[in-house]
Amino acid sequence: MAGATVIVFDFDHTIIEDNSDTWVVAELGLTDLFNQLRRTLPWTALMDRMMEELHSQGRTIEEIAQCLKQVPMHPRMIAAIKEAHALGCELRILSDANQFFIENILKHYGLLGCFSEIITNLSFLDDEGRLRILPYHDASSPHGCNLCPPNLCKGLVIEQIQASMSVEGKKRMIYLGDGRGDYCPSLKLGEGDHVMPRKGFPLLKKICDNPALIKAEVHDWSSGEEVERILIQLIGANSIAGNSKDC
Repeated sequence: MAGATVIVFDFDHTIIEDNSDTWVVAELGLTDLFNQLRRTLPWTALMDRMMEELHSQGRTIEEIAQCLKQVPMHPRMIAAIKEAHALGCELRILSDANQFFIENILKHYGLLGCFSEIITNLSFLDDEGRLRILPYHDASSPHGCNLCPPNLCKGLVIEQIQASMSVEGKKRMIYLGDGRGDYCPSLKLGEGDHVMPRKGFPLLKKICDNPALIKAEVHDWSSGEEVERILIQLIGANSIAGNSKDC
């Protein structure tokens, strides 16, 4: 059954134990400016503005990458990801962070090769060497979902993944998340699927407010150990001991 399973992970406060955007902002001394502009710009535009500020201060892309290496990740989350990959599941990331942040953190923890796709806000270096961050969804073609921020409707992406799963003969999806943006994709899951909301975060509260709207089976969690136990149980393995390997 593992080979017929697609596992989709949110990133901030799910795979990692923090928010990668605010981590960089705080560690590189931009908290005051970030707070000043927070109510005036959409989140993705705000992070693009923060990268502009770092560039104007002479901060390099290497400094940003080094900062990202310090973002904490639970060791049992690392083990769970490696084991799910080793057992033949297809792993994807669906996140409101950005490509550069996610890829650098995953590389640091030896996990980048475990994921077949990272779906997130775009990032690139411009001609001046400044990191740019742009929305996943182009503002000229709004997604029209009132549950999601303008830059990314995760529910729409989940529907696209489900369509590809049908073509490829994959049977079920497991979705892990924590925030309000993870509620829309949770609504798209069907019977036989599983959603894993993190305890103490908005997604679980949204689900509990009206559980009849969720067709997938719900498994809440609070730590890497619980993710490891639940995921491996769902995949059908008895133990992950001794099986983890670098991706």
